[in-house]
Amino acid sequence: MGRIVVTEFVSLDGVAEAPGGEDFTYRNWSFAFDRGAEGEQFKVDEALGAEALLLGRRTYEGFAAAWPQYEGELADKYNGMPKYVYSRTLTRPGWNNTHVLSGGLAEEVRRLRTEIDGDISVAGSIRLVQGLLAHDLVDELHLMTFPVVLGTGRRLFGETPDKSIWTLTESITVGEGVLITVFQRRP
Repeated sequence: MGRIVVTEFVSLDGVAEAPGGEDFTYRNWSFAFDRGAEGEQFKVDEALGAEALLLGRRTYEGFAAAWPQYEGELADKYNGMPKYVYSRTLTRPGWNNTHVLSGGLAEEVRRLRTEIDGDISVAGSIRLVQGLLAHDLVDELHLMTFPVVLGTGRRLFGETPDKSIWTLTESITVGEGVLITVFQRRP
């Protein structure tokens, strides 16, 4: 059975919008901080350990525009692995091995979890992540928290229908004060 693993860059005030993007008040805000070798390795290990990607349309479009241009172990992994995009508007994905999910979110993700054995990584995709959290479909959260308060932007956590309890399983500080935390959902 697959596990949904959400991986996000967030500010101290919970903003997850465009950490490496240009269409935002604070362009590429996460790049202002050095994650150090340990932080970089965490992200590589996380990606290499995933069996599939699950993305929202906007994040998918950014990944699909960038990753096919790169070479190396990480690019090979992203370009070759199965990718699933939750979208009601995307019909013809161009990136290799991409499948569109357009039905009900909970049903589509539950089905996907039965088809994939291993971690299904969800990067960025704020609205998708909020939907997954609302349906209690996230098994693990990987948060890379940067020492900055942005004051504006879409935040990772929205309202949910009920509370959920998480167990901190890992916590390390890397680079210039970037905090990596891993939380597992408690039943």
